[in-house]
Amino acid sequence: MIIFKFPWDSYSDQPHILKRKDKKLLRKNSGFSFFKLLFTNLILFPVLFLKYLFKDKSSSNIIKNEEFYSMCVNLDKGKDQVELIDELGVKSLQIRVFLNDIKNINSYVQFAKSFGDDKTIIINIIQSRDHILNRVLLKKDIKILFDAFNGVCDEFIVGNAINRIKWGFVTVDEYLKFYKNIQDIRDENYPGYKLIGSSIIDFEYHFTIRTLYNNYKIKYDKIASLLYVDRRGSPHSTQMSIFDFKNKIEFLHTIVKNSYKCKTEDIYITEANWPLSNTAPYAPTSEKECVSEDIYTKYMLEYYDIAKKTSKVKRIYWHQLIAPGYGLVDNRDGKIRKTKAFYAFKEMIKNEK
Repeated sequence: MIIFKFPWDSYSDQPHILKRKDKKLLRKNSGFSFFKLLFTNLILFPVLFLKYLFKDKSSSNIIKNEEFYSMCVNLDKGKDQVELIDELGVKSLQIRVFLNDIKNINSYVQFAKSFGDDKTIIINIIQSRDHILNRVLLKKDIKILFDAFNGVCDEFIVGNAINRIKWGFVTVDEYLKFYKNIQDIRDENYPGYKLIGSSIIDFEYHFTIRTLYNNYKIKYDKIASLLYVDRRGSPHSTQMSIFDFKNKIEFLHTIVKNSYKCKTEDIYITEANWPLSNTAPYAPTSEKECVSEDIYTKYMLEYYDIAKKTSKVKRIYWHQLIAPGYGLVDNRDGKIRKTKAFYAFKEMIKNEK
């Protein structure tokens, strides 16, 4: 059994990119899983695409919902976030809890509680390679996590960016087994909790299809998607000629609606942003993909407006509040600087009331 360390990049809040040789070694003996991914899509992708083409894409009545404008906050970003969240008026927060940091679970709980009783908290369970491979370890630590957040929250996102090997999962089957193990623990001991998956990042719906159409005995209470658009353009720009942000949402909704693995059609976009110019090494991409703070604000407003008008997305968690390379607040040199996008986000919530 090969165990790799997945070094963390504290600047961009994500794992470092793995070397090609390490990816190749990790993927060794995974051919059958990749075959199932391909085979599933050869059959289902054309069918679902046709359903998407002929579906009713009109919007239903748009209901005011403050929780639509949700935010990601991080334990390591400090207490300044509490005051900033109150200023914004955000009512729904996502907090990452790392399974490989379970020894500090009480700190995560206190952090969640610090935002007050009027906030809806959702926990993103961040996988580690050890927990993916070791079912006994996973069972032990998930019970610790579930016990700790009893009475604090009841929704848990299982995994993050599961189609990126640097986050720990080599194949979709590894994720499905991981999810099934957590679901079994939930069903036996915590029936009131809701589990949300499958946390595919970017417009890679062949992975989404595989996670939502399979023979594993799993069910998703809601669907999470880290739905980024073309980083070099606006939400109105397209991929594959027709898929702008609106059509990506519509296609995702088609996939979800037709899957018996989904208990509801509820979709949460659990991560979105644009990288900011002149913020290296904090920006998660190269300077070529970065945008100015003015363009960032414009794209963010368009992103929320487009998603809201589809009536297909329940919440969008902006990633994240404090992050010099892509967030609403720059905290370099120990100083809090609110960007133009911070005030624009605040205005969106104000207009929702």
